[in-house]
Amino acid sequence: MRHLRIACVVAVAAVGVAGWGDAWAITERVVANRNTGLAIDGFDPVAYFTDAQPVRGDRDIEAVESGAIWRFRNDANRAAFLAHPEIYGPRFGGHDPVDVARGRIVAGQAQVWLVSGQRLYLFSRDDNRSAFIADPAGVLKQADGQWPALLDTLSGY
Repeated sequence: MRHLRIACVVAVAAVGVAGWGDAWAITERVVANRNTGLAIDGFDPVAYFTDAQPVRGDRDIEAVESGAIWRFRNDANRAAFLAHPEIYGPRFGGHDPVDVARGRIVAGQAQVWLVSGQRLYLFSRDDNRSAFIADPAGVLKQADGQWPALLDTLSGY
């Protein structure tokens, strides 16, 4: 009986570790704080569209999507995000699209952003945002070409 209990504990521990590994892997595809799990530094992703500026989310209004914790300023924004995370979540998981186009994975910053073509983009620095604005179609064509291979380098599903 004792061996059975030990085997059960080991099996539960293995499942728990596997579960954590999957959660961390998914989070790496979306830029999130490694200590808190917060995406976009706790800014509300929907507010970029509705308020045309970054707005801090409320710690009492959260959702988990793609292995990251997202905060919102109100329940309506939370509901909109959950209905369409593919629209409100930053493109390329919040990685800078200009760096992605150059074949590099660099996290975008919550306060260096742009909504273009009804999608949110985060940039690592102002120069990259300016480069994107100068030629969004060209940057996106290159980024879309690079993204699948870069995505494979991130821990995945």
